Amino acid sequence: MSGFLADWYLTAKSLHIISVIAWMAGLFYLPRLFVYHVEQVDRGSKTDRLFQTMERRLLRAIMNPAMISTWVFGLALVATPGIVDWSMVWPWLKAASVLAMTWFHMWLAARRKDFVAGTNERSGKTYRMMNEVPTILLLVIVFSVVVKF
Repeated sequence: MSGFLADWYLTAKSLHIISVIAWMAGLFYLPRLFVYHVEQVDRGSKTDRLFQTMERRLLRAIMNPAMISTWVFGLALVATPGIVDWSMVWPWLKAASVLAMTWFHMWLAARRKDFVAGTNERSGKTYRMMNEVPTILLLVIVFSVVVKF
């Protein structure tokens, strides 16, 4: 392993892990905010506007940058020679899970827009169930990378 990516491998790996932690925190918290928003808040109220502000800031200031940096540093790791053996199952499983996690992120962003427009029709139960998606994907990703089957 030599070259720029190899020289910066441990730095990229560290920044990737930090980014993933920040992204996951948001992916766990935003659906929970939606549960409280839909179950406890009247549309158009001061509290509704407060929840919309919290949800927007979480998505734009934490989750979006964390997702982007997760992808950037993750792709840098993938591009580092000798790190990923594409003949194994684990990198494909991880890639599929990361794509699913990205889809979930975008789904949450669309649901936030529903709250802003006053058109949310999903229940707290739906958001509670969807809150399990990042946990399942996290388990698949971590076991894929650590066990490398």
